Amino acid sequence: MYALARSLLFRLDPETAHGAALTSLDAGHRLGLGRWMGTHVDAPITLMGLTFPNRVGLAAGLDKNAEHLDALGALGFGFVEVGTVTPKPQPGNPKPRLFRVPECGAIINRMGFNNAGVDALVANVRKSRYAGVIGINIGKNLDTPVEHAVDDYLACLRKVHAHAHYVTVNLSSPNTPGLRNLQFGEHLDALLGTLVEEKHRLDNANGQCVPLAVKIAPDMDADEVALVAQALAANGVDAVIATNTTVSREAVAGLAHAEEQGGLSGRPVFEPSNAVIQELRRHLPTLPIIGVGGIDSGDTARAKCKAGADLVQIYTGFIYRGPALVGECAGALT
Repeated sequence: MYALARSLLFRLDPETAHGAALTSLDAGHRLGLGRWMGTHVDAPITLMGLTFPNRVGLAAGLDKNAEHLDALGALGFGFVEVGTVTPKPQPGNPKPRLFRVPECGAIINRMGFNNAGVDALVANVRKSRYAGVIGINIGKNLDTPVEHAVDDYLACLRKVHAHAHYVTVNLSSPNTPGLRNLQFGEHLDALLGTLVEEKHRLDNANGQCVPLAVKIAPDMDADEVALVAQALAANGVDAVIATNTTVSREAVAGLAHAEEQGGLSGRPVFEPSNAVIQELRRHLPTLPIIGVGGIDSGDTARAKCKAGADLVQIYTGFIYRGPALVGECAGALT
């Protein structure tokens, strides 16, 4: 069924197809078809003080404004992460900004944190009936200087804390200039120290502990991963999400759209993200790791966990394989 739907959707511009697919999911959910679109696997696991129905989540980026939580949650995900959201609404980069590379199950995007702003996202989360685990991914506005990025992260954290089961700090999108510089050295220590301190203040004020995760890039060598791991441990971060998209084009060289600027996701990022996960696990034996990048089958989900991930998230594989991938991966990780 999804193969037919995909053949029709892939005739459309990728961003148009993205919107059409989500609209169709919403319609199916309203008709009560959501639970028939995927296989629901009950295999609970407790991490970060949260109980996940299974190990497979939806990565941030698909539902930037939390407008489709109910429909997506009905597909059998163990958790759904929405965003990335910024304090103020912003349109993102000029179109076209989303490109398929079907020869290797990949996508290139330079969306640029297009979203309706944190207030709109919070309103949508509050309206949702989805009862599962919700992660909210936060970022900075394009026009906020990198040296003041912490102000945007604090603004978002304060707004979403009461409505999230966990919050992800996105430091790794390649589509916001200078953002990845925050992953290193004094910038990272200062940012994490401030955010963790505010998280604890909010936990006490709101009477609930909301774990703080950090999402990092795959484009790091072993020494750089070690430094990031050291900062995560020193500042008491609750989890790490590895990884975001890659700026490398080695795996897609010579293919259509390969030279488009932006982050490359899908199968080409599978091994680089696994390498980062392995290094993180070596330095952080007990910290929860959420593995992302190139999962398009039950076997690749198992490989991600073998590399050191406790949970996994899917995005590009979900675009190519459809809802069946959720149950296949969750079943493979029982």
